[in-house]
Amino acid sequence: MALPERVFVDTNVFLRYLTNDVAEQADAVESLLCRAGAGEIALVTGILVIAEIVWTLESYYKLTRVEIQAMVRAIINTPGLEVGDRKIISRAISAYVDKNVDFGDAYNATWLLSQDLKVVYTFDRRHFSRFEGAEVRVPDGN
Repeated sequence: MALPERVFVDTNVFLRYLTNDVAEQADAVESLLCRAGAGEIALVTGILVIAEIVWTLESYYKLTRVEIQAMVRAIINTPGLEVGDRKIISRAISAYVDKNVDFGDAYNATWLLSQDLKVVYTFDRRHFSRFEGAEVRVPDGN
């Protein structure tokens, strides 16, 4: 038995499904996700797609962080969907809500801590200082 074809899924596909703002396209995505769940096709996506989803749902659709968190969790836990850095994304989307930080900062802080990095140079002390174990430093020119 041959392995299923692996294909990349872009941001707009997920957004059509999550928002159902174009019903015909949302139905087509649902069909695709069902095929993946049945093992007929292997879907793949990554962190930039997730970041674009968060940004779009927040800025354009004006959803709450909790609503966005639920949608991102649904995506990363979709059967038949391979998501790079799934565990880090899961922790980051929690921090996005719990620590009230931008998703990009939440992902970066979660990632750096997962790499056993303890120090971050940034001018954004406010967000990074909310992560236990991260020491925030500001470049001082020396």
